[in-house]
Amino acid sequence: MADLKPQNIDWQMSANRQAHSTDNYNSQELILRRGQPFSFSLTLNRVLRSGESLGFIVSTGPSPSESAKTRAVFSLSSGTSGGSWYAQLVSQRENTLNISISSPANAPIGWYTLNLQVSSQGNNFTLKLGMLILLFNPWSQADSVFMNSQAERQEYVLEDSGAIFVGSTNRISMIGWNFGQFEGDILNICLAILDSSLNFRRDPAHDVARRGDPKYVGRVLSAMINSNDDNGVIAGNWSGSYTGGRDPRNWNGSVEILKEWKKSGFRPVRFGQCWVFAGTLNTVLRCFGIPARVITNFNSAHDTDRNLSVDVFYDPMGNPLDKGSDSVWNFHVWNESWFVRNDLGPSYNGWQVLDATPQERSQGVFQCGPASVVAVREGDVNLDFDMPFIFAEVNADRITWIYDARRNTQKQNSSDTNTIGRYISTKAVGSYSRMDVTEKYKYPEGSRQERQVFDKAVGKLKPNRTFGPTSSTEVERDEREPSISGVFKVNGILAVGKEVNLALTLKNLTRDMKTVTVNMTAWTIVYNGTLVHEVWKDSVTISLDPEEEVQHPVKITYAQYEKYLKADNMIRTTAVCRASDEAEVVVERDVILDNPTLTLKLMDQARMRKPVNVQMIFSNPLDEPVKNCVLMVEGSGLLLGNLKIDVPNLRPKEQSRVRFEIMPTRSGTKQLVADFSCNKFPAIKAMLSVDVAV
Repeated sequence: MADLKPQNIDWQMSANRQAHSTDNYNSQELILRRGQPFSFSLTLNRVLRSGESLGFIVSTGPSPSESAKTRAVFSLSSGTSGGSWYAQLVSQRENTLNISISSPANAPIGWYTLNLQVSSQGNNFTLKLGMLILLFNPWSQADSVFMNSQAERQEYVLEDSGAIFVGSTNRISMIGWNFGQFEGDILNICLAILDSSLNFRRDPAHDVARRGDPKYVGRVLSAMINSNDDNGVIAGNWSGSYTGGRDPRNWNGSVEILKEWKKSGFRPVRFGQCWVFAGTLNTVLRCFGIPARVITNFNSAHDTDRNLSVDVFYDPMGNPLDKGSDSVWNFHVWNESWFVRNDLGPSYNGWQVLDATPQERSQGVFQCGPASVVAVREGDVNLDFDMPFIFAEVNADRITWIYDARRNTQKQNSSDTNTIGRYISTKAVGSYSRMDVTEKYKYPEGSRQERQVFDKAVGKLKPNRTFGPTSSTEVERDEREPSISGVFKVNGILAVGKEVNLALTLKNLTRDMKTVTVNMTAWTIVYNGTLVHEVWKDSVTISLDPEEEVQHPVKITYAQYEKYLKADNMIRTTAVCRASDEAEVVVERDVILDNPTLTLKLMDQARMRKPVNVQMIFSNPLDEPVKNCVLMVEGSGLLLGNLKIDVPNLRPKEQSRVRFEIMPTRSGTKQLVADFSCNKFPAIKAMLSVDVAV
């Protein structure tokens, strides 16, 4: 009698991947979602005889074990069994069996081996049937990442392109980002990220066993997307100098970054800043089936000492100082992922903050989150994970100090309770409009509830709360209300290559004459407040009649700032204004200069697997030539990989038109993202929605 063995196996790949919403993955593997049955047909070399039975063994990780739930042995039965692996005989025709196998809704994600176990006359032997990949399942109510809304699942799991908001509170702009989670090899690279983590290297069996928990997976990824402690994906750089790597502003998406990380032998890709970390983490989360979105917080506090206040310093001449370790970022980008918090209780379910940008160590490693957004709003800073840091990012008090190095004194100038955490933004579901989610993070600024929550948070952190910066310098306070107010106003357009025209508007708030000395500076900065170079300064004395308002013009020429402007296009203007014998009034404004427009235009109707031309149009606005021009283009479903085009030098005021070809491979609305760089404009962005017909 011939031994029983499989002759043929049909994985019913197309039907299974469609049923499991994994048909978008551009790969040949059987990719499934946990907690949901999949079917295949098994043809044996002969029919089963009496006394013979079939069973299955599934295993994942380097040391599979049943106790760790990384290995399961189960027989082929006609019944069902909830909560564990089971196999069901759906139908049989002679020696061909139609079989359905289901995994538990909390199974670890990753690569699995599926073996057939044959029992015949008391002898057992095992044969390998194949490999499969198991992912989180937001379609299944039993899964901890379940998301009820189909529109939200489409956006937060299946959408492979998006937008990230950048800029400042008075100039919010949007850049396109190619997440590309379904591109060829991206899923394997994402799984390799888990296998490169410190946790896996310390204890592989334990790490793999915990991969069923999105809370655990999210935290590991928040550490692995940055390269600070491990074989992580991206090296951060905020210096303004990016020699030896790419200016973070030049990336168009995550696909190129992840592929470069693998190609280099898992060495960090250079360089990233917060939106690059967040865009890449978003790709990996969506790739694994964890619903995720990118969040931008404007005026984001970086509180290093857990006292829920940030200290900002100026000298009497109006220079912002790199003193103290706190800072306020013009914007900061992180992620939210959606899952239940069994460790905290159901009221904390839903969106959870994860932040892969390396800012502060958490449990000895640069990782951050997951922190429940509900807990942030309620001031529950005692809960896991990294709650005080994230609470401070959106709701710290901002304290301004004047530091006099000559006298070695610092004076608290003002305390502001409502400038931190503004316009917290994400892309809306199904459109490119900005959705404001500030009210999810805190009660309205200035409301009684918001201050109560702040006081509650401070109370929970009492031992760490210190008032005033820790320093040996003498601290002075002036409690009097200022008698003057000031604000910088923009006159005319703000554009690279043009003169920056501002007006410092000063108002006398009293019925007395005032003589005000004003020390002003302008610095080019990186968006996180890193000072690059002083480009302008001035000192004036202004006389104000009772209740008078005057405007003092500020002009900064292109020649003054052009060499020192970074790809952020940001200039910080500061005025320290002092009426005699009174506390200084600090007036600050960050201005963002607009780049010239980069236009992408589709030349014909886009159709699947048919080449179509796109035209790029760019005009040099300067009175001098621009050189070293490069256009980088990518878009999932529109291009395989990315396109790099060297563009000829442009004479003053000359227009460039460049045509290139794309080849759509998937129907529906796809996004093309482009970055144009040259010696005078390091990163000009454009995006184009392309409707691809079948």
